[in-house]
Amino acid sequence: MSQSLKNFLIKFSIIILIFCLDQFSKYYVINFFENQNNPLYLTSFLNIQLIWNDGIGFGLLNFNDNFFYNIITIIIFLILALIFVILIKTKNYISYFYILIFGGGFGNFIDRVRYSSVPDFIDFHISNFHWFVFNIADIFVSMGVFCLIIAEIFFKNRSYEKN
Repeated sequence: MSQSLKNFLIKFSIIILIFCLDQFSKYYVINFFENQNNPLYLTSFLNIQLIWNDGIGFGLLNFNDNFFYNIITIIIFLILALIFVILIKTKNYISYFYILIFGGGFGNFIDRVRYSSVPDFIDFHISNFHWFVFNIADIFVSMGVFCLIIAEIFFKNRSYEKN
């Protein structure tokens, strides 16, 4: 097996793993909350509560109009396609950060198409201050973006600065 095929299979497997973790968690939560609306209190700072998100990440750009929803969904698809192309072309450790973003983004995209909304359910809070309700896919997308930012700031090849 060639090294490039092996790398592709590893990256594809990670994407599938992220996607399956996300979809399984959403399936479980949707079925759990099918007949109840009360949050599940896990700790003093973490609840599980099903919220249907029509917008993008963390409920931003939430529209009631189907036209805008469809436009945003098309834009998300194009961004995912671009991330996939970048992922394929990137040969170093940075590609794994794109894998996190693509795997989570693809999970949320499938939900937008399947449910016309994304199920969010992780409710992190401190006392009465609640953070945005999010899901497993959002965690992977956020981790990928955070890692890309850190890599850009601290590990960027700065050879051009020596000239």
